[in-house]
Amino acid sequence: MKGVVAIYTAADLNGHGYNAILTPIDVPGRNGASMRKPRRAALAADKVRFVGDPVAVVVARTADQARNAAEAVRLDIGVLPAVTDAEAALSAGAPQLYDDVAGNLIVDFQFGDNKKVAAAFAQAAHTARLRIVNNRVVVNPIEPRAAIASFDGKSKRYTLHAPSQGAFGMRNNLAAAMGVKPTHMRLVTGHVGGSFGMKAAVFPEYVVLLHAARMLKRPVKWTDQRSESFVSDHHGRDMVFDAELALDARGRFLATRFTGVANMGAYLTPVGAMMPTMNVGKNSVGMYRTPLVEIQTRCAVTNTPPIGAYRGAGRPEGNYFMERLIDTAARDMGIDKASLRRRNLIPPAKLPWATPMGTVYDSGDFPALFERALETSDWKGYAGRLRKSRKAGLLRGRGIGCYLEVTAPPSNEMGGIHFEPDGSVSIVTGTLDYGQGHWTPFAQLLTSQLGVPFERIKLMQGDSDRLIAGGGTGGSKSLMASGSAIIEASELVIEKGKLLAGHFLEANVADIAFAAGQFTVFGTDRSIGIMDIAARLHAGAAVALGLPQSLDVDHVLKSAPSAYPNGCHVAEVEIDPETGHVEVARYVMVNDFGTVVNPMIVEGQLHGGVVQGIGQALFERTVYDDSGQLITGSYMDYALPRAADVPFFSFVSQGVPTLNNRVGAKGCGEAGCAGSLPSVMNAVVDALTPYGITHLDMPATPLAVWRAIQSGQIGSDRNGPS
Repeated sequence: MKGVVAIYTAADLNGHGYNAILTPIDVPGRNGASMRKPRRAALAADKVRFVGDPVAVVVARTADQARNAAEAVRLDIGVLPAVTDAEAALSAGAPQLYDDVAGNLIVDFQFGDNKKVAAAFAQAAHTARLRIVNNRVVVNPIEPRAAIASFDGKSKRYTLHAPSQGAFGMRNNLAAAMGVKPTHMRLVTGHVGGSFGMKAAVFPEYVVLLHAARMLKRPVKWTDQRSESFVSDHHGRDMVFDAELALDARGRFLATRFTGVANMGAYLTPVGAMMPTMNVGKNSVGMYRTPLVEIQTRCAVTNTPPIGAYRGAGRPEGNYFMERLIDTAARDMGIDKASLRRRNLIPPAKLPWATPMGTVYDSGDFPALFERALETSDWKGYAGRLRKSRKAGLLRGRGIGCYLEVTAPPSNEMGGIHFEPDGSVSIVTGTLDYGQGHWTPFAQLLTSQLGVPFERIKLMQGDSDRLIAGGGTGGSKSLMASGSAIIEASELVIEKGKLLAGHFLEANVADIAFAAGQFTVFGTDRSIGIMDIAARLHAGAAVALGLPQSLDVDHVLKSAPSAYPNGCHVAEVEIDPETGHVEVARYVMVNDFGTVVNPMIVEGQLHGGVVQGIGQALFERTVYDDSGQLITGSYMDYALPRAADVPFFSFVSQGVPTLNNRVGAKGCGEAGCAGSLPSVMNAVVDALTPYGITHLDMPATPLAVWRAIQSGQIGSDRNGPS
């Protein structure tokens, strides 16, 4: 066809040394069993395992020519039975996706002392139980995936310009997939229009683009279409758990037990199996004195897109399960929901607190934060608002969503500070801004440490050739990791600066002090600015042998540990019983993020996270038919929240700095989802109690709520609010 220059299938990629795309993370199975890791080739060969699994690539001179030719490709595919639900995939007789993954079971995970947990449940005065679905969501960043690939025949180096969440890690994973050394791969990421976890992984398209660039000896570019994104991007969540909470007669928590099934999709993503296993377990503990936890999760492959990290990656799920259990226990035991939480919060005097999941909370004041949230939400004035809603013929409910998150595990991070010839100062670090606004707080930190002019600071994160380490952005750790790396690198700059200041001021290094960007000789008015030193060096000023030749530093922060952001969100909803429409009427959040460097950016992150949580709770529903076709494959079928769907938020920061990093920050990027899922859904269920409804799974769409109301009216003599 016109303009076509190449067509590649799986057979064309054979023999070039490319490797399968594999997850680097192992989740241990029960009794030491190994996790199964299906191999994913860049282009499907033996089977197409989900709608969206790429099978061929067409390269043409223009995008329209390529699309026209791609649409002309005819696939000779024998139709196989499909399974899209994880529980169905694990049942007897289910279609098998892989010959070497028996029963579609990737891993059967178990953590916790099951005998002690069973004993705690046996002696409990009350047990709360719920079957809870955490619905699958389509990630939908504003910018779809895109890439430009090139290959330098002389140096044998690949270059890929693509959105990512960290250039250093993505470079290494791409090199592994291409079968080359990391030094033969360069990844460049510019501005990114959202990711939420999805763009952190290597996708098959990138391997094929690099292959095409090498074979054609020219750059090749590609941009995903939104309809393709729906079926080919990694999706989020998708798990169902039987959640249990054991309590004594006074309502003290004795143990929790979570037994669930998680959908991995057709292939494993880097953190796919971590999310419904250890991440759910660690984050389910929250800010409560829960002595025992057991989590059992069976992870299954299905004929759906792979499940990857999505804003929280198991953290909101764990908090959601726990908070729904607490509301259920409070109702069943006749205890006020706030009082039940109050009596189980960890008091600050008990910190540091070791949890049964192996984490240790180092800081916080959970009771004070909880009371501040109730006060800010006008908890005592709720009765008046309830009467007003009832007078208008509406249902009203309120919900609490307490959360405590375990941020990403320890990882090394680069802190580079370079004084450029043009008088600017570059921060070089391996996290990556894909909408968070990293430049501002990073520049604030650097200015506070070195006194360099704020407006002269640049941020370089997205070029793997400039990085010597980098954990990427994910798990709410960027400020903790890069911020601490910037502080440590600044201290090294000051050490070099004192040596050079002593040279230029003809003074003993021991007599040099540094403050606010100036090196000063003690007891004198003789000083030199840090920017002046950098300018002299770039101008060729001679310095003695053995002295630094520049102020530049490339430093690696060793293993920034996890922190524990926490908070309490309170939501109020109004429901029209005639239509089932849910409106979030009020929303209050009080959060402990430790040291807050830039309050406006932090509040913006919370707004975004809360809205995404509201989207999952009330709007976003992913539906497949029996053949594995995505029914909700466009914005005509898949609802996202809009500005009109959310109220103005009340945001309060009540931080207790952590001791786990130099900044004292705890991370905030995923907290909005962790607080909004439980607070909104607890409020929805609270509003529906006049109909005898005690649980409703997400999403609480108008149809789902209306059906629940009709069922409640039929099943009891309750006919709505009095």
